Order: sequence, then C-alpha cells, then structure tokens
Amino acid sequence: MRILGVDWGRARTGVAISDETGTLARPLETVASLSRGKAVEAIGRIASREGAGEIVVGLPLNGDGTEGPSARSARAFSGVLGAAVKLPVFLWDERSSTREGERLAREAGRRVDGDQAAACVTLQRFLDARRKGIAGPG
Repeated sequence: MRILGVDWGRARTGVAISDETGTLARPLETVASLSRGKAVEAIGRIASREGAGEIVVGLPLNGDGTEGPSARSARAFSGVLGAAVKLPVFLWDERSSTREGERLAREAGRRVDGDQAAACVTLQRFLDARRKGIAGPG
C-alpha cells in the first residue's frame, strides 16, 4: 500500500509518496494552497491517482514539543482532509524536516523543492517508525 506524505502550508503544500512496500518515500509534487478546501481537493485527487491507502500530515511542533498555531492549523487541516478523502490520516512530527530534506537533496546532487523535501522526510520518518512498530496501524 502506498502512503502519501503531506507538508501542509498556507501558501504551498508539499507532497511525497511511498513505494508499494511502505519502505521508501520520494518527493512527488507541490500544490498551491489557495485555500484549505482547494488544497484538500488537490490532495484527494493526488491520493486517488497514486493509489494511496493512507496519508501522513506533518505536525510542525515547537522545539520543545508543544503545539503552536502552525500545529493547530495542521491538525485542523488533517481532520478536514481525512473526512473528505475517507482515508486514514496520521499526524507525524515534522520538526527540522525542511532543513534535513534540503541537505539530503544537496548531498545527492539533486535540486528538490523545500516543501516536497519536508513532506518526503516526514513520510520517511513515519515509515521507519512504522517498521519499528511505533507508528499507526500497518
């Protein structure tokens, strides 16, 4: 089963996808987030097109692990998304995901959109945790 990774943002939303085995994540595309509703529609179309069975939305926690306005926005977005696409949606800590994704892309000699990189890193962290038995049903 493929899993979609989403880095929700008010202006741009990065999207990543796993392979069929749920082992590796790769950047997929960036969606202009003109509104939460339009972003939800776009993510729903992508999930359908890619055959995703689950979605992971990055949760931008503060450095100390608390939730601020951005985390509350991501939580609200994930609720609307789950209701609209009728797929399980998981929230996953995305701290430092953009910096890590951009660093990995540079090291690989590739140019990757920062929003896609963040979605990819968050999804990969989720997949790794799931294999260890500490993330969502699988």
